[in-house]
Amino acid sequence: MLINESTRILLKIVFDDPKNVSVRLASALGISRQSASARLRTATSNGLIVKHGVVGRGVVYALSELDRVYQEYDRAGLSEDRVWTSLFAPMVKDLSANVRDIWRYGFTEMVNNAIDHSAANKITVWGARTALYTQAWVADDGEGIFNKIQKALGLFDPREAILELAKGKFTTDPANHSGEGIFFSSKVFDLFDIRSGSLHFMHKDGLDDMLIERPKDAPGTLVVMRLMNDSARTTKEIFDKFAVPEEYTFAKTIVPVRLAQYEGEKLVSRSQAKRLIFRFDKFKTVILDFDGVEEIGQAFSDEVFRVFQNVHKDTKLVPVNMTPAVKAMVSRAKAG
Repeated sequence: MLINESTRILLKIVFDDPKNVSVRLASALGISRQSASARLRTATSNGLIVKHGVVGRGVVYALSELDRVYQEYDRAGLSEDRVWTSLFAPMVKDLSANVRDIWRYGFTEMVNNAIDHSAANKITVWGARTALYTQAWVADDGEGIFNKIQKALGLFDPREAILELAKGKFTTDPANHSGEGIFFSSKVFDLFDIRSGSLHFMHKDGLDDMLIERPKDAPGTLVVMRLMNDSARTTKEIFDKFAVPEEYTFAKTIVPVRLAQYEGEKLVSRSQAKRLIFRFDKFKTVILDFDGVEEIGQAFSDEVFRVFQNVHKDTKLVPVNMTPAVKAMVSRAKAG
């Protein structure tokens, strides 16, 4: 379905906040409230949005679901290509080639992860499409991704598993998997979300990666993926972003340092630093994003920027988004 720019703006306004839509639409398009209301009525009659409530009691709008699919599978004997071809591909068949390529890559990677790694009995897949975006969910009733990584690496805390996923190049089955699927899938979508146990990892385009602790210890793993239907992103541009020029291999990563900083903690110790730098030697370039980290301790900085760097000279550490306090401590360690 092709939509013009003013309709896309209308849909995005509804998506961002379902309240006071006509006022915000009038402001965004530079039109009167009456004209904005008329456009909302047209979008409603065309089935793009739905209206709830009545004037005077609070009217809200929501994007209409134009298509929805759902299927539960036995994990044993299942293949990701079968799920893609029979269930999800038909829902995105009319979207542009770059968008279909992203969906094929990310969707099949996540279904394959559930098949090969979850030890689940059942895998449930569903998807929904609106005029603005398409979203998919892949759920299993297995042991949970963060618990499995914790066991595989002998980690003290399952929260450390999220940091390892954010780095990339990790798999619990290196003989059959490269460890790139979750990393690259999290980068190609507008929203990529993993929920398992009491933990929730979310990557949202343009925002920091987030670790959220949930009140309930839910079984299995749920992965959520969302992509705008008119996205200009390509899988190639994402792969190239993390490749070393002329080598075409996954050799660079961006690590949000704040994922190593649990609630109430400051990054001050060598043990915290060792948790952060674990497996950095797998990469040629590691970009350390300090956004959200106000300060670091001398021992932490020394372990990362002097001790590790002296041993692993082939791995380049590039700190970015540093506060003056962090920058001063990094400079001190490098001069050490």
